[in-house]
Amino acid sequence: MADPSSPNHTNLHTPPDQSLPPPDQSPPPTILTGDDSQQRWGLFPFPRPGLRVTTEFDSESSMFFHKISCKLLDSLLKFKLTFQNDHSGQISDPQLSLISKHLSVHFDPEENNALVKGSFDLSPSLSLRATHDLKEQQGEVAMIANLMDPDYKLELSSLVPSVGLPRATIRFPLGEISLEEKEEEEVKRTLSLNGIFKGQMLNGVCTAQYRDEVLNLRYCYKDEQMSFIPSITLPSNALSFAFKRRFSPSDKWSYWYNLDTNYWSTVYKHTVGKDLKFKAGYDSEVRLGWASLWIGDENGKAKTAPMKMKVQFMLQVPQDDIKSSALMFRVKKRWDI
Repeated sequence: MADPSSPNHTNLHTPPDQSLPPPDQSPPPTILTGDDSQQRWGLFPFPRPGLRVTTEFDSESSMFFHKISCKLLDSLLKFKLTFQNDHSGQISDPQLSLISKHLSVHFDPEENNALVKGSFDLSPSLSLRATHDLKEQQGEVAMIANLMDPDYKLELSSLVPSVGLPRATIRFPLGEISLEEKEEEEVKRTLSLNGIFKGQMLNGVCTAQYRDEVLNLRYCYKDEQMSFIPSITLPSNALSFAFKRRFSPSDKWSYWYNLDTNYWSTVYKHTVGKDLKFKAGYDSEVRLGWASLWIGDENGKAKTAPMKMKVQFMLQVPQDDIKSSALMFRVKKRWDI
């Protein structure tokens, strides 16, 4: 007698092919549960969008700032709604945005206006950028072309409707130069040259920026422990400098002085890890001392902070009226739904 557990044994009471579907039928569709992170909507092959809600409160203005955003169509389109409200719940400054890689629309319900922005690649070395204000019927169009190397670019931009010659800008690794037409009087238009150059000099970086007939020269020397940054503005001959000293990986002191006005300011910073920072300083121009405590990365986003929340406490002490000192705070919290 054959062994029923043997792979060669055949059950005489069950047709051998009954467990297989008929040739003209397909297996039943897979049912995705709500716990599946890639749950699909009906017949649309896109994942379920995640909703992000960020709320920020500033005690100085007593205003709440809200941002609601989500990505749609498999991250091809982003929806964003921003607004603010006061302690009484009055909503103001709503902004609705739909953003994609090449086109974005920003709608202002209070002004009943929309700002449309677009950018398109016409070829591997030529791209188009445009903005248009529907209410004002004004905008700007720019063409950007890569020259001999991707680090060298030529940009021609013009207002719409056009009021003069387009602005030409050449960008290169050491800076950029722009030439544009400006209206000095009602009937007189002149060409204006602006530019910025950067280069290595004496173990530091020297920057020259020329704009609106004002030249600013700035030099920055920096090593692991110290930074020294003098600057001068011509033709006013306004001279200032900044000095920064790092005592340890967690302690840093900065000092700024303007020789033209004799105004100065100083800041001391102490950090504990990435998510705790204490700062204290004084500004002689406004005669104000202050101290600030950050819980959460000061320059980072709320999503990278513990519990996705950032908190700042700040104490301001006016030198001329200590009794009017104020303690302020800001809280920023993000929820991922």
